[in-house]
Amino acid sequence: MKALSKIYIGLIIFFLYAPVLVMIFFSFNAGESVWVFDGFSLDWYAGLIFNSEMLEALKNTLIVALLSSVISTILGTAAAVGISSFRKKISKRLAMTVTNIPMMNADIVTGISLMLLFVFFGKLLGLSESLGFITVLIAHITFNIPYVILSVIPKLKQTDANLREAALDLGCTPIKAFFKAVVPSISTGIFTGFIMAFTLSLDDFVISYFTCGHFQTLPIVIYNMTKKTVTPDVYALSTIVFISVFILLILYNTVQNGSEKRRSKH
Repeated sequence: MKALSKIYIGLIIFFLYAPVLVMIFFSFNAGESVWVFDGFSLDWYAGLIFNSEMLEALKNTLIVALLSSVISTILGTAAAVGISSFRKKISKRLAMTVTNIPMMNADIVTGISLMLLFVFFGKLLGLSESLGFITVLIAHITFNIPYVILSVIPKLKQTDANLREAALDLGCTPIKAFFKAVVPSISTGIFTGFIMAFTLSLDDFVISYFTCGHFQTLPIVIYNMTKKTVTPDVYALSTIVFISVFILLILYNTVQNGSEKRRSKH
């Protein structure tokens, strides 16, 4: 049974990562073909420097991902602290149910509903263009906040409830007590929420597609390229993005493991 389970897990991992390995392999193709390997080359990686459309989309993606992850981390942490302070269980359950809805909801439903909302307010305010950078940013913040909340709340539950009161007794103001006593104890949860928000924002396509207008992120540009001819420079850029996300996930797991080891020692 153990051998069968290992084979089963191995097959799952193979089918999950085989397409990614093929993409990485052909990103080093010397020719322009995306199915015939003509030799090893780094030309497609070097060519990305001169691809203005791709670089512009990458810049837009990084700006949106960074801003949305920072803002959603701040708002999500504040919301998690507020939810944890509820004394009635029914209030906590209701708040957590509302938090879980955006995560369980289909991306296409979220994208269309946000698009309709932005267009409605755009017409109401008399804007010439309702969709753009701001709407994409708001959309990303919206779907990132629940993930931050769910990352911070477990850390708040593990924190000593008397920690803040002890800081207040020692002369700290409520705000200072929060940043000096509470934030360090939940810092791993905050960092985890930030990393998760950044990675989710980095590769989002569906919600961005419905709320972008003329503003384009990298997933949208790659999608538009697939309608024409896909060249290996898309593979090269996708490989860079994949490796970057992979490094972030390793960092995320390292922080999580370090937090668990410190908690087990105490």
